[in-house]
Amino acid sequence: MNVNKMTSIELRAIWGLGAVLTLRMLGIFMVLPVLTTYGMKLQGASESMIGLAIGIYGLVQSIFQIPSGLVSDRVGCKPLIISGLLIFMLGSIIAALTNSIWGVIIGRALQGTGTITAAVMAMLSDLTREQNRTKAMAFIGISFSIAFATSIVLGPIITQAIGLSGLFWGIATLTLVSVVIAIIVVPVSHNHTLNRESSIIHTSFGTILAHTQLLKLNFSIFCLHTILMLNFIVLPQIMICAHILPVDQWKVYLVALLVSFVIVVPCIIYAEIKRRIKHVFISSVIILLCTEILLLNVSHHQWMLFTGIELFFLVFNVMEVILPSLISKEAPAGLKGTAMGFYSTSQFLGVAFGGIMGGWLFQLLGASLVILTGVIVALVWWLVSITLHEPPYVTSLRITLPSLNTSTKEQLIQFLLAEPEVTEVVVIPEERSAYIKVDTKQINSIVLNKLNQIVTSHGMRIN
Repeated sequence: MNVNKMTSIELRAIWGLGAVLTLRMLGIFMVLPVLTTYGMKLQGASESMIGLAIGIYGLVQSIFQIPSGLVSDRVGCKPLIISGLLIFMLGSIIAALTNSIWGVIIGRALQGTGTITAAVMAMLSDLTREQNRTKAMAFIGISFSIAFATSIVLGPIITQAIGLSGLFWGIATLTLVSVVIAIIVVPVSHNHTLNRESSIIHTSFGTILAHTQLLKLNFSIFCLHTILMLNFIVLPQIMICAHILPVDQWKVYLVALLVSFVIVVPCIIYAEIKRRIKHVFISSVIILLCTEILLLNVSHHQWMLFTGIELFFLVFNVMEVILPSLISKEAPAGLKGTAMGFYSTSQFLGVAFGGIMGGWLFQLLGASLVILTGVIVALVWWLVSITLHEPPYVTSLRITLPSLNTSTKEQLIQFLLAEPEVTEVVVIPEERSAYIKVDTKQINSIVLNKLNQIVTSHGMRIN
């Protein structure tokens, strides 16, 4: 029997939760390329109000991100996912029904309260086995990338066809489909187990906040999404000045995203296999800095604009893959879930800061000041990034334990650390769990079997 083969429950969980997140991401990102153009027709609209409408979602998400992760372990993941989707749908309906910018702001703020990412990841951990969890997380990551690319292209097409209100009605419909999938397709997890690799542990906040490398990575995702929002504030208008009408702007995004995906794959393979993540990381930040300088001087030159947009999406997609991987590598054993909670909070703070600040600056002094801000953010990010060290190339495993006393705990730790593939071990007796980090070049079926033999001899098993 092939123990690595996906069970029907695992397949349902991966496809169901992946579909839920993909549809949710479509709803989030389809608005970005159109709000600064079509949104200006709303009552009370101005550049600063559009920026607030874009950024308010991230601000509310950043507030609710960690609390929702803490609540999911108490009320259950599936009820939290369904309720979050319903709240998101309600916010979309409010935005669809209004003809005022304040109605859109309220709807976007309500959308932000329906955060479900932490609950989805915790549920995925419950419903998949350790040997299949990496594949499950990779599928979710790919779904994110596809959803982002699709939404940036579809947003302008849909809005041109049925208007901004119609776009929000479409988002509400997609969310309703997500609710149906969550209810019918996603299995119920009957045996929820606290897994520190996907759950947020409030007692570990101090450890994560004192971790210098994680703080730098959180700052990185903050900068990346700040620049993303700054660019989306002004790019639609810059393209109009370059004689690319809103009805045609999706074509620019489509070509840029397709080309970037082709280049991203070998970049990521090179970074992981050759263990040159820091090199790729710093190179990407330098390219982004040069991109923002290029956009600052683009004037009416279409080829410069195309080049700038292409380079930006290339860097963005590379970083969207590398940064979560770095968080996973750098997070102490058993604290990946908590580290990802702060990472996601930093990401949405970047959305809030970039959107709100970008709109205000755009109204104050125009597009050049917004792009100049992007240059400054990228420059500061580069100065921080050069202080990063090469990460440990490790992956995490969780082991389910029987009851342990203190002496047995210490013996188990020493026994596992004696294995050359194992770099870190944390044992939590009260949770009957051990978390170990293993060199990525050594993690294969042979090593997993050897670890299985170790823990079985002590009356344990890999979860």
